[in-house]
Amino acid sequence: MGVDMEKLTGVDSKVCFAIYNANKKFNRFYQNALSSYDLTYPQYIVMVVLWQYAPMTVRELGSHVDLDSGTLTPLLKRLDKKGWITKERSKKDERVVNIGVTDQAKKLEDDICTHVDTCFDILGMSKTQIADSVEVIDNILDKLDKVDTKKIKDAK
Repeated sequence: MGVDMEKLTGVDSKVCFAIYNANKKFNRFYQNALSSYDLTYPQYIVMVVLWQYAPMTVRELGSHVDLDSGTLTPLLKRLDKKGWITKERSKKDERVVNIGVTDQAKKLEDDICTHVDTCFDILGMSKTQIADSVEVIDNILDKLDKVDTKKIKDAK
């Protein structure tokens, strides 16, 4: 059931376009799945990391979700205002902010994760298909992380 690359032309043959479209559709999918919890997709991703690793610094969180502090700070402010997270300045270094998860958020974790899993069931993808997809995307990400940007700029 593979795609016949010989028949694809133009934008349809570009992996970047496929990932771009998948990203847009996943954002809509998660927007619908998370609307009853008043969470956006980026907020959900942050919460998934925090449920697993909190407490952690903003810098550590940013490295997990690949967001800089300029993008992450307003997102964290909204999560704090909604009662999902706690923020505490480090006693050792006041420039460092530690992020924790509130009791309310801990109580909702299982419900939210189960709901999202149920929504995924609606997609009709088996666990194997999901795992295979993650493996392919992780492989692409790994290769992108290792690209020598100088070579890209010099390529003609």
